[in-house]
This record gives sequence, structure tokens and C-alpha cells, in this order.
Amino acid sequence: MRMRIHIALMALCFAGLSMLGADNVRAQKVGSTSMQFLKVMPSARGTAVGEAYSVWAAGAEAVFWNPGGLADVGRHEFSLTYVDWLFDARQGAFAYALSLGNFGVLGLQIQYVDFGVFEETTNELPYIIDPERPGMTGRTFRPYGYLVGISYGRYLTDRFSLGLSAKYAYESLFSEKTVENVMIRQGVYDNVKTWASGILFDFGLRYNTGFRTVQIASAVQNFGPDVRYAVESYPVPLLFRVGIAADLWGPVGLLQGGQETHRLRAAFDIFHPNDYAQQFHMGFEYEFMNILALRGGYKFNYDSDGLTLGAGLNYSIGGVQIAMDYSYGSMGAYLESVQRISLRVVVP
Repeated sequence: MRMRIHIALMALCFAGLSMLGADNVRAQKVGSTSMQFLKVMPSARGTAVGEAYSVWAAGAEAVFWNPGGLADVGRHEFSLTYVDWLFDARQGAFAYALSLGNFGVLGLQIQYVDFGVFEETTNELPYIIDPERPGMTGRTFRPYGYLVGISYGRYLTDRFSLGLSAKYAYESLFSEKTVENVMIRQGVYDNVKTWASGILFDFGLRYNTGFRTVQIASAVQNFGPDVRYAVESYPVPLLFRVGIAADLWGPVGLLQGGQETHRLRAAFDIFHPNDYAQQFHMGFEYEFMNILALRGGYKFNYDSDGLTLGAGLNYSIGGVQIAMDYSYGSMGAYLESVQRISLRVVVP
């Protein structure tokens, strides 16, 4: 049984890498997907290490990244994240995980995105000929999106875990759900809807190699059908991750030696969305006495994303572990930086 699992794991990883290469050959169109908020990842810790988080995502936060890491839950835990995104956009995320003992772990996630206030424009009379504000109606609207999901994960062996998520995603682009008499092509008018929704699935696995602290992981996110706005259908962001992580320095680090009070970890992910070329995430985490963590990372082959930084504090109260994490993400010279703050509570 153990050998079959090992072989299946390697086959999945190699199949994923082959899929990445094939997608590059096909050169899918950049920016061709809808529901872009599905690519904005929660978790200040995960984003501080450059989103090289497919291995390190464990416990409640794993529902956002790799449900295979959900199996690492003692009794129960939850996570809250606030994301100060670009311009006026804001995102909130909540995750909860409950251990079912020998039957695995059940997870729940809720995400909500507020894209801010937009001014309505039109090419209709009399607004279009207004000399002071041509095309401006004076009305505003507020797009938003949300996601609700349930996850399940468990260990199949003491080293190998699997996970699955089912999610409902919804995005509204206008204040009204339907707009009447819209010209969809020359001379043809119809009533169109301004929202879309869909059922999506995530699959993930994680494997401890048994060699010191080396672990590998893989995840596929947002697998599902196209969603439809107005009269057109668009794919959602299908995301594929393959990662490896290990302690570089510590009691069982790759660089032998070290003390319990100091740990230096490194992680690397190959990341491939269906609307862009292959990308790479690298991250490092230094931890002192299991209390203070300093983090940094870099995201390669992005138009604007790059350097990430962050820090975290961990402390225990009556056996309950509480962690506060912060992350900063650079978005280049022309966009504002992105900041996240997370609270995690673990009941062992």
C-alpha cells in the first residue's frame, strides 16, 4: 500500500510538470479569465514568503491554498485575514477547521471582496453631450464578490495526506442584477445579467519524504466550468502549484547543526495559472524560539508583483496557540503595495 501511494504521488507531480510545459506551448491568452479575486490569496504568512506556500499551508489556512494540508489539525482552529488590495479594493477571509478524529478533518472557508465605488458612465443622451462631465450619469455602483467552500482532508499514511474542496463563487459587476435593452451587437438589443456564479473544486496533496524536513506538495485550484456574464462565457482562474520546502538550519536542517531556538526554512513553488505563463515563487522564514518569525520572498515572471516581506508573533495562552502575521507585497513602480494582516488561533 505504501509503495503504491509513493508511486501515485510521483506520477501526479510529473504529470503536473508535463501539463505546465504543454500549457506554455499552447501560450494561452493573458488576462482571459474572469473572477480575478480568486487569485488574491489570503494568509499574511503565505504571501510574506512569496506565495511559496503549497507545502507550508497547514491547518485552517490550507483551505485557501492546498486542502491536503488540512489534515494537520489537532482539535480545531480558525484563521482571519484582512487584505488591503489595490486602489479601493478590500478582501476579508475566514477559515475554520475541525478534527473528526480518525475520520479526518473538516474545513470551512468564507471570502468576501469589496471592489470599491465606481462612477456609472454611458454613451446615451443627454449625458454624452454634457460639456462638464461627458458620459457621467452621476450614479455610482459597488461591485463585489464572495466565495463559500467546504473542505475535507486526511492522512492516508503517517507521511501522505490528501484533500478536496468544493466552493461556490459569485461575482457581481453592477448594482442591478439585470440591465435591460443593452446592444449586444449592431442593431440587436437584449436584457443581460451583470453577475456570474459557479461551483469549483480544489484538489491537493502533501508528502513528507522522511529525509530531515523535506516535504513536497501539489494542488489544483478552481477546477470547474466557465461562468457567464451577459451573453459571453469566460473561464475562471485555474491554478496549479507544485512545491518543495525544508528547514535549511535547525536541529534537523539540511545544513546540519543548529539549535531549537533558531530555524531557517526555505520553500519553492512552481505556479501556473491558465491565463499566464509559468511563474515561480520563492520564500524564506527565520523563526526565533517559536515566538518571532521574519519572512521574505520573491515572485518571478510577474508584470508587477515581486518582493514580499513580513513578520509574525506566536504565543501560547493556556495551551491555545495564537499567531499574528503581517505581510507586505510590492506591486512595482506604478501601483500601490498590498498589505495583509492575519490572526490564527490553534486549539491542540
